[in-house]
Amino acid sequence: MVDFSLNANTRDDLGKGASRRLRRNDGLVPAIVYGGNKEPQSISIAARELNKALENEAFYSHVIKLSVDGKKEDVLLKALQRHPAKPRIMHADFLRVVAGHEVTVHVPLHFINEDTCVGVKKSGGVISHTMTDVEVTCLPKDLPEFIEVDMAGVDLGDIVHLSNLKLPKGVTVPTLAQGADHDLPVANVHAARVAVESEDAPAADEGEESAE
Repeated sequence: MVDFSLNANTRDDLGKGASRRLRRNDGLVPAIVYGGNKEPQSISIAARELNKALENEAFYSHVIKLSVDGKKEDVLLKALQRHPAKPRIMHADFLRVVAGHEVTVHVPLHFINEDTCVGVKKSGGVISHTMTDVEVTCLPKDLPEFIEVDMAGVDLGDIVHLSNLKLPKGVTVPTLAQGADHDLPVANVHAARVAVESEDAPAADEGEESAE
């Protein structure tokens, strides 16, 4: 487990122009903290500090110690707005975490034992991932940094669904509560696609003769 912490300051100068000045002149990222039966609070975070934290995958699904003007509270990263063309964070949203209250977070999926997968080793299949993360609901203390998907026993033609995931204690996938139609595929093993020249396709010289 990694402990994450961020320092922030209250932001009183609001609006698009103020946000542009923060990013351009001060190297800061405008952000907001909301939830927890408190009023939303506009803040700013040093871009360098935020970018460093974002390099760690666990930051996206981890309780963060956020210090705003020296006052600390637990939060989760809920949304990021990125520049469409440059590697720059434009805005960040943080949700306050309240002990004893469930949170809903997207958690990364880690696929393991792909090199020993039955469908690959014995049948020459290929693994495809249809999800890279999954939305889970749990108490903050039970929040996993990631969920493993064991591909060892998956055979050719088999599909791993959300219901097949082995979830830690206290963790649920809210999508599954919506019915069997929402038991979406996570990964599968399929036959390798081989390009086969069609027998009906005319030969190159035949095409040239007919064109004359």
